[in-house]
Amino acid sequence: MRRRIIIVGAGPAGTLLACHLAGRGFQVDVYERRADPRLLDEDESRSINLGLSARGIKALDGIGLMGTLWPLTVPMRGRAIHLRGGGAPFQPYGAHEGEILHSVLRRDLITTLIDHAETLPGVSFHFRHRLVGLDREAAVVHLVEEDTGAALTVPGTAVIGADGAFSQVRTHMQQGLRVDHHQEFLEWGYKELTIPAADDGSARARLEALHVWPGQDALIVAHPNRDNSLTGTLFLPAGRFAEIADPEAFFRERFPDAIELMPHLAKEYAEHPVGHLVSIRTSLWHYRDRVALIGDACHAVYPFYGQGMNAALEDCTVLDRCVGAHPDDLGRAFAEYQRLRKPHTDVLDELSRQNFVELRERLRSPLHLARKKADLLLARLLPGRWVPLYTMISHTTIPYADALTRARRQDAILRWAGTAAGAAALAAVRRSTRKGGARC
Repeated sequence: MRRRIIIVGAGPAGTLLACHLAGRGFQVDVYERRADPRLLDEDESRSINLGLSARGIKALDGIGLMGTLWPLTVPMRGRAIHLRGGGAPFQPYGAHEGEILHSVLRRDLITTLIDHAETLPGVSFHFRHRLVGLDREAAVVHLVEEDTGAALTVPGTAVIGADGAFSQVRTHMQQGLRVDHHQEFLEWGYKELTIPAADDGSARARLEALHVWPGQDALIVAHPNRDNSLTGTLFLPAGRFAEIADPEAFFRERFPDAIELMPHLAKEYAEHPVGHLVSIRTSLWHYRDRVALIGDACHAVYPFYGQGMNAALEDCTVLDRCVGAHPDDLGRAFAEYQRLRKPHTDVLDELSRQNFVELRERLRSPLHLARKKADLLLARLLPGRWVPLYTMISHTTIPYADALTRARRQDAILRWAGTAAGAAALAAVRRSTRKGGARC
């Protein structure tokens, strides 16, 4: 009999992992609490747009899916930073042409993945099934079929929790065990708004860019879509949303050029819910050879580095590699997967927090912009030897912690070079002064 893996959660990570495990010869059953996204219209499946970067692209290309996905993406070649006084200077993401991100609707990514997974032998999806219990010793899940209320008990060889930051698999797996677990809500929330295409169908703002309206107490980020619209996300301290009675007046004061791009602002602000942002770190990613966690279930991060989904997809490739190395010992494969991934996702959590500060406060700073330009110039002058941190995180698959270590070394070199240049300039001034004094 084929070994059976039960995956709870049919998001990008759960579905990609189903493809990998099917390729390893497992029977894979994917259970999802929500309805089949292919049956929902776009209004029913709203979510923050996703930015595909090198890690996610490599993971999806590993199952041959990027050829199908490319037409569904919009390239983002850099940031358009909207200034309070007007203008939106463009900051390229990288030093080279290929160092760009790709905007994709979450719904487009998931439906493409599910369509592909369903073509593979042994993969089955079960939507509208809610997990209510887990026997971690036996790898048995207890579910309720939402439409009928019927209870199901499903045994497997192992259970994978791909059910997000508030993972029920994680809760049941860790119950009664000695586990360090840290969950933190950001004091800010978000609300989705739309920059529609103009009446003639053209884009109201530069399309191949991530648009950012920075501010210490308010922030807007907008991703481009294939229909020439942009999906804007307004970030505010969570309690502030209810206090704003007139969103148009608020935008005129804080984001004067954004209100011109959002003709449906008042209606959307009133109708769209406030979303919440959570960070998760947990010390136990698996239980023996019976249960394991991937993606947000074990390392949810704030979205400000654009790496949450990319890191989750990268989890799948690492876990697949570990299962391939230990096909007859899932416990060893799960342990190796956690050993390889956790130090790096912990670093990603810190980087995501830091980038939130950068988006809000530093993008308009002349000193910060000068440092970014110096980084890109050195990357062009010293290809392969000097790589900015953002480039390593977003445009390579260098492990996150390794990228941070290298960036800190480069920062030290840059500081030393700046100190040395300053000392040399000061010495030159002193020599010039002495010579001038001698002539007198």
